[in-house]
Amino acid sequence: MTAASKTMSPVAFALNVLLSALFFPALTLLLAGNVRWVEGWLFAVWCDVMVLFNITYLYWKDPALLAERSRAPGSDNQKGWDKPLLLVILTIAMLWLIILPLDAERFHWSPIFPLAMKITGGVLLLPALYLIERATIDNTFLSTRVRIQNDRQQRVISTGSYRFVRHPLYLGCALMMFGAPLLVGSAYGLLLALIGLLVLAVRIVGEERMLVDELDGYTAYQQSVRYRLIPFLW
Repeated sequence: MTAASKTMSPVAFALNVLLSALFFPALTLLLAGNVRWVEGWLFAVWCDVMVLFNITYLYWKDPALLAERSRAPGSDNQKGWDKPLLLVILTIAMLWLIILPLDAERFHWSPIFPLAMKITGGVLLLPALYLIERATIDNTFLSTRVRIQNDRQQRVISTGSYRFVRHPLYLGCALMMFGAPLLVGSAYGLLLALIGLLVLAVRIVGEERMLVDELDGYTAYQQSVRYRLIPFLW
């Protein structure tokens, strides 16, 4: 472990792991009102795996990125336009987490989804998990804020998952946003996912303009990897 990992003490790390492990099952099943809800458990466990892998990997292998992600929104040289956009993204994400169990299990606002749709949703969560974690491993500059990290000597990342699309993390998030509502059976979750995808697309456009203008080598990378988010489409 490097000295940079001391930005989070072992006690803080253990507390983070414990709270993260409890948060998703507690939130999902409490809002659902049914501790025996199978789809809810599958979704909550998926969220636990995703978050706990990230926390553990960053703590042990990339403490510099952990420190970067721990900084408050709006700090450093985050782009001004990204500050309200990030707030919108976080708001949509929280609403999405809340709506899924309320809609699919407690109030049944949506019609019952066919089993094939639920299986499709579960299948989509597999590449979603891979891309989210793989992008974190591949890109030590994968900040939650749109900014050029001159303080960390940011450079273009073009290996691993970045050989196929320029924003593999966003692709993983998009698959998650649509896969989970299909798995649990929430039409309102799918609507929020569509809104979230549009917001992500706006952020991608703004982020790429910044990278072209301010990061050496990004234009050449765009020419090498043609697609931003969806292979063969965009």
